[in-house]
Amino acid sequence: MSDTNLTLHTDKYQINMMYAHWLQGSMNDKAVFEAYFRKLPFGNGFAVFAGLERIVSYVRALKFGEEEIAYLRTQEENYKEAFLEELRQFRFTGNLFAVEEGTLVFANEPLLCVEARVFEAQLVETAILNMMNYQTLIATKAARIKQVAGDDILLEFGTRRAQEVDAAIWGARASYIAGFHATSNMRAGMLFGIPAKGTHAHSWVQGHDSEEEAFRAYAESLPDQVTLLVDTYNTLRSGVPNAIKIARELEKQGKRMNGIRLDSGDLAYLSQIARKMLDEAGFPDVQIVASNDLDESIISNLKSQGARIDVWGVGTQLITAADQPSLGGVYKLVAREKNGSYEPVIKISANPEKVSTPGFKSLYRIVNKDTGKAEADYITLKDEQQIGRGNRIKLFDPVHPYIHKYIERYEAIPLLKPIFSGGDLVYELPSLERIRRYHLEQFELFWPQYLRKLNAEAYRVNLSEAVWELKRDLIQQHQL
Repeated sequence: MSDTNLTLHTDKYQINMMYAHWLQGSMNDKAVFEAYFRKLPFGNGFAVFAGLERIVSYVRALKFGEEEIAYLRTQEENYKEAFLEELRQFRFTGNLFAVEEGTLVFANEPLLCVEARVFEAQLVETAILNMMNYQTLIATKAARIKQVAGDDILLEFGTRRAQEVDAAIWGARASYIAGFHATSNMRAGMLFGIPAKGTHAHSWVQGHDSEEEAFRAYAESLPDQVTLLVDTYNTLRSGVPNAIKIARELEKQGKRMNGIRLDSGDLAYLSQIARKMLDEAGFPDVQIVASNDLDESIISNLKSQGARIDVWGVGTQLITAADQPSLGGVYKLVAREKNGSYEPVIKISANPEKVSTPGFKSLYRIVNKDTGKAEADYITLKDEQQIGRGNRIKLFDPVHPYIHKYIERYEAIPLLKPIFSGGDLVYELPSLERIRRYHLEQFELFWPQYLRKLNAEAYRVNLSEAVWELKRDLIQQHQL
């Protein structure tokens, strides 16, 4: 069985709907779907969009091979052979628009839009959400950690606690986008060019007759990359003193020890005493690395307690997004082809937050020309013409429309970029370093109150008057 073909990385109901469209003769009707999330994760003021590179790879490789066809033939639905033959010819021929990776994004705005035959648009839903939801979640978590760590070095250490192989690899990449400096995962390093970092385990120390012997053997093996794990037995009585001995031996060889790592105990106290011991021994440049189920709250608290830590190794809490392990992004039909044009459609729900916003739409970031700061994200219908032409626009709360303001001097930055056109890739995937730089630049667009880790001010996501009126009209129409 091949694990490289992701075409059947989808839910059963997608295949069933494709089959029904094929039977009903509607498989070639165009449809427009949007992917977005309804609520920001972690109580944060923003999210970081990630996952586009993998989505691009997935879409380009879509193909029903003989293994996939054979498996579908075993299903209880008894799909007709002519349908299976149709699947053999399948390829993505539609258009896909998406926000660029690293962009700061917000709830209830389209992050990705698929315009394609409904036959194609249904198939890709599950995989797109899977890839977007996970990587955006991890990138957002990493950005929160980066905010509290400041200029400290951040290492992604999550592989062994990740939910399987792919989560470890793509989680490492998402973390790197949001400002982490390296990963422990060698495969992620090889695939994406992320710097790989690592020291040694407690087992290395346990596997020698003494801690000092273990440290010396490691230093002899890797004299230019020596960071010693000092808490196997007793951090301050043996670990740090033995590390200092090895640092002196390296110094005689013209080498310098990189650092020591703390993996248990009171990290604030231990780092303070260890720093004092290292400084007094003449090694002020030896860094202190800390690990042990760290997250943004623990790092923030340790820093407030005066911890002397230079490098943070963050694993479980990051790679699993432990305090909110899912993003909850959705993929909703917003328009369907009818009589040669698009008809907007809406989903009504007893839960107001689940009512969708209808129509084929565009998304802009409205930047005030006087301040250089973003005023709001602005959702318009695709065919609206007034945006970005110097016309005054009204920014109003879609829930409380009486709360509004007008803006005239602005730049409207289109956020949804064309990725596929007619099934062809038209977007040049940027390098990971370029994405990191772009992500960092994003923060310059926002006032600090929108970026706070706790109790952030809500950033505006506004509908144009045309979108708002369309939504209101369709709600009223379906309530009759």
